[in-house]
Order: sequence, then structure tokens, then C-alpha cells
Amino acid sequence: MVILDRKLKAIPARIADAVAATGTSLTQIVGVGPITAATILGETGHVARFASNDHYGSYTGTAPIEASSGQVKRHRLSRAGNRRLNSALHMVALAHKRHDPRGSAYYAGKLAAGKGSKGATRCLKRRLSDVVYRALVDDQAARAKAGPGVQLGGTLTSSAADLIPMASNSEKPQPGLMVDHTPIPLAAS
Repeated sequence: MVILDRKLKAIPARIADAVAATGTSLTQIVGVGPITAATILGETGHVARFASNDHYGSYTGTAPIEASSGQVKRHRLSRAGNRRLNSALHMVALAHKRHDPRGSAYYAGKLAAGKGSKGATRCLKRRLSDVVYRALVDDQAARAKAGPGVQLGGTLTSSAADLIPMASNSEKPQPGLMVDHTPIPLAAS
């Protein structure tokens, strides 16, 4: 149990190292730590697959759905989208409205405009989705500018559990069957 506890305690540090190795600017956003940044990076994948911040907002589930009827124009919560990303953005929004003056001012403005607390939080999440998308696009542009020979996020340390990989009997080559990729007949006819 002691070894397992030690490994569990080391996971956040390993995640922080991996996020730092990517060179992402996500951690500069208020409320985005290494764990949240890793979740966003992992769930988003390659940001180029999203044509715009609106497409990304739809993917994260932060874009509202129009639920209008007749002359009444209204929007409702989208239950679609990636729920892990939506949850990560929700945590960022909660931190933003408490610790960032811009986030709390935006939230207070939405409350003053007649939105409820949940509606104002949804609006803040949508706005933060755009901020995250912009950071991801900027990071991609920085990687492209670095050139094709440079790979951000690469490390020189091995991630293998064992220092020396061991081969089982099924992975060892069979002697005498092939020499220089030329098959040798097993029996002369």
C-alpha cells in the first residue's frame, strides 16, 4: 500500500511536468491549473479540427441552443457536447467569478441583466470557452512558428516502467527461418 500511495502522490507532479512540457499558455488563465489544463488538452485534441470558437463552444457544450417559439426568442442549456470539457470549464468559471475582477464584473453584469445565477455562470462559461479556444489556437501557431524540426512536449526521460524491456518466448525471433529477409526452406524436397 505504501508504494501505491507514493505513486498516487506523484501523479499531480507528473501531470504538471507533462503540461509544462507542452508549452501551453492555458495555465496563465485564472482558474486553470495543471490538472485542468491536462483535461482540456486531452479532451480537445488537435484544435485545428474546430473551424471557429463557435464550433469549439458547441463541442464543449457551452453554446446555448435556441428554444424559440413564435415571437418569443430564448435560449436554453445544451446537454450535448463533451461533458468532461464542460465540467473543466465550469470549475474555471467558478474560480473566475471569485478571483478575477473581469470575471466577477462580467458575472455581476449578467445578474443585473436579469439572468439568474445559473444563467450568468453559463454565460461566463461560454465566454471562457472562447478564451480557452484562443489560447489553444495561439499555442498551435507558436508550435508551427517553431518549425517542423522542433517538437514541444518531448522529453528525454523514459516513461517505461522497467529499465530493461524483457522479451517473452513469443517475441523472440525463430532461428533459421529467415536470413537477410530471404526465407529458407524447412525441408528439402
